[in-house]
Amino acid sequence: PVMCRTLNNMASGYILNRGALIIGLHYQRVCRNILLSQVREKKRWMKAYTYLMAKKLKLEGPPPPKLRSQQPNWDYHAEVQAFGIRLHEDFSLELLKTAFINPCYLQVEQERRLGLGVDSETTALTLEDNIDLSKTGVSFTRSFLTDFCKASFPNLPREAVDSIVRHLTSSELVAHVARNLGIEDLTMSAECPVPDDVLHSTLMAVIGALLESSGADMNGGKDLFDMWTVVNPMGLLVEELSKRNIPLPEPRLTRSGGASTVLPLYFVGLYSDKKLLAQGPGETLVAAEEEAARVALRKLYGYTENRIPFDFSQKQPRQQPLIHSGDRRGR
Repeated sequence: PVMCRTLNNMASGYILNRGALIIGLHYQRVCRNILLSQVREKKRWMKAYTYLMAKKLKLEGPPPPKLRSQQPNWDYHAEVQAFGIRLHEDFSLELLKTAFINPCYLQVEQERRLGLGVDSETTALTLEDNIDLSKTGVSFTRSFLTDFCKASFPNLPREAVDSIVRHLTSSELVAHVARNLGIEDLTMSAECPVPDDVLHSTLMAVIGALLESSGADMNGGKDLFDMWTVVNPMGLLVEELSKRNIPLPEPRLTRSGGASTVLPLYFVGLYSDKKLLAQGPGETLVAAEEEAARVALRKLYGYTENRIPFDFSQKQPRQQPLIHSGDRRGR
C-alpha cells in the first residue's frame, strides 16, 4: 500500500507539472502573437526626423515671421472691405486701401523691382502712401480728445488735459489698439512684425480716411494720475482750494495698523472747515497724506473712480408720444 500511494503521488505531480508546462507554453504563444500583431503609431524614421528638426531649430532659431499678405489663402480686397464692415463704419474703399500703405513699404518695393534689372519707368509704382491721411488723423484725434476732456472734466487744468491727450495718442497705446482691431494684418510695411510707430501712423491714417469718407460727425480705465504726473499733490490741492475760496486742508491721522511691523498702514484724512474732504492710505504718514490729496483732487476735478462710465453708443432719437398733452386736455 505504501508503494501504491507513492506511485500515485508521483503520477499526480507529473500530471500537474505537465499541465502547468502546457499552460505556460500556450500563454507565451498567445502573448507572442499579440506582440507581433501590434502596429506602431509612429514610423521608425519619425524619431530621427524629429531629432534632426529639433537640432536644426536649436541651431538656426525659429523662422522669421511673415506678413499675413505673404501667406496663402489671402484676399486683400475682401479683407479691406470686411475691415470697414466689421467696424460698422462707412469707408471709401480707395481711401481705406491708401491708409494701409506706408512709405517704407513703397521704398522697399521700389528697390526690389529695381533689383530685378528692370528700368525705373517700368517699375514705377502708382500707389499713394498714407502720409497725408495720417497727418489728418493725428490732428483730428488730438483736437477731438482735447475737446472731449474739457467738456467731460471742465475743472481739469490745462496740464492734466495735455497729459491725458499725450497718453491716449502715445505710440504704444495706439499700436496696442491697432493690433486688437486687426490693422497689423492689413498694414503694408517693410518690416515684420510691424513696428509700433508704423502701426500708430496706420491707425491715424485709418481715422483720416474715415474723416474724409464720413465727415467729422461720428461717434467718437486709466486713473487720472497714471496719465498725469503730479510731483506735489498737496501743493496743487492748496492752490485749487485757494482759487475756490475754500479753507486750506488740515491732515489728521484717522487710523493705523501694524505700526511695529514691516508692513505698517496709515490712513490720513484731510479736513477743511471741520469737514472731511478725502482720506487715503499709505505705508508712511507722508505717503498717506499725498494719497489723500490725490483723492481730494479727483473729487474737485470730477474724475472719481466711481463716476458714471462714458456712453459711446449711438444716441437713439426720442420717440414722440402718440397723444399730445393738448389732446388729453381736450378730451
